[in-house]
This record gives sequence, structure tokens and C-alpha cells, in this order.
Amino acid sequence: MTEIKIKKGESVEKALRRLKKRLDREGTLKEVRNHRRYEKPSEKKRRKMKVARFSAMLKARYADL
Repeated sequence: MTEIKIKKGESVEKALRRLKKRLDREGTLKEVRNHRRYEKPSEKKRRKMKVARFSAMLKARYADL
């Protein structure tokens, strides 16, 4: 579980902003959203292949530089 300790004199809004940044870096919200509904194995495979193709395309594009 992610914790943020509020510093002395820090506003709640600033602490909330820090919490959101940390959750985003850790990928916690992304993980929660992925578990909201069931994803069929074929959909999961298709999604992972799409990401792999995109990564390969980026590597090929910037390999010359």
C-alpha cells in the first residue's frame, strides 16, 4: 500500500498531488483499472502483441541514430 506522510506545514492539496504522482509511477491505478473487468486470454495476448509491435517499431526507427 502506498503511503504519503504529510510534512509539517504542507497543504493537503500538495500532499494529494505527491500521492497521485507516486501512484502513477508505481502503476497502481493502471493495475486497478485492468482488474475491473475480466480480460480473456486471447484479448490479453492481442494487447501484449500490439505493445510488442509498437516497441519493435520504435527500436527500428531509432536504431539508426
